[in-house]
Amino acid sequence: MQLKDKIAIVTGASSGIGQAIADLFVAEGAKVVYADLKPGIALAADKAVFVKADVSKKAEVENLIKTALDKFGRLDIMVNNAGIASSGGLLETTAEIWEKTLAVDLNGVFYGAQLAARAMKEKKIEGAIVNISSIAGLVGFVGSLAYGTAKGAVIQLTKAAALDLAPHRIRINAICPGIIATNMTKDYLNEANFKKMVLENTPLGRVGEAKDIAQAALYLASDAARYVTGAILTVDGGWTAR
Repeated sequence: MQLKDKIAIVTGASSGIGQAIADLFVAEGAKVVYADLKPGIALAADKAVFVKADVSKKAEVENLIKTALDKFGRLDIMVNNAGIASSGGLLETTAEIWEKTLAVDLNGVFYGAQLAARAMKEKKIEGAIVNISSIAGLVGFVGSLAYGTAKGAVIQLTKAAALDLAPHRIRINAICPGIIATNMTKDYLNEANFKKMVLENTPLGRVGEAKDIAQAALYLASDAARYVTGAILTVDGGWTAR
C-alpha cells in the first residue's frame, strides 16, 4: 500500500475525478476526508469521513482542515480537485460567470493549498499537495475564457508555491487532465461531433477515464514522487503533444 497510515483530504470527492482519487487513496491505505457540497457514495467509517465544504469560502476550507485534524490528528496529503465548468468567450462571459468560476477553480485551490500547507508546517509534516488544473490552462479552447484562465493560474500558483514550500519539505504539484469522461463532460461527449473532435485530437484515440487521473494523483501524493515538486503532469492522451 503506497499511502499506508497517511491522512488525506480530497475536495470535490463525491463524484468524477475527485471520487476516483479518494477511493484509490483509501484502497492504498490512507484515511480520507471526502469534501464536497453534498455526499456521494457510502463511506467506510474507519477509513473515510464526509465533510461538506464550499471551497470558494475560506471559512469552510478552514473548517475542513480543522475537521481532518480533529478526527485524525494530522494531514499528510491535500488534493485540490473541486471545480466547476463554465462556457463563454471574451465577448460573452458575464461578470457573474467570471467571478464564480475563479472563486471555485482558483480561489478554492489557493485556500486549500495555503491552509493545508500551514497545517503541515505547524506539525512539521513533509506533506504533499496535488492541484487539479486542466489542459485548458495550457492551450486555448474556444468559448472557455474563465475556466481556462483559472486553470492557467492554478499552474502558476503551483510553481510559485513549490518554491515557497520547499524549505519546509512540503511538495506541491499539479495535474492537467485532458478530456475525461465524468458527469461534468457527459453532455458534451454525448454530442457526436464533439466526441469525434476529441478522438481526432487525442493521439491515444480514446477519451480519458477518472481512474487515469487518480493514478497520477497517487503517484504525486506518494513517496514515489518524493523528489518531485513544482511539476505539471499532463494526462491527456497526447492532446498537448501535437
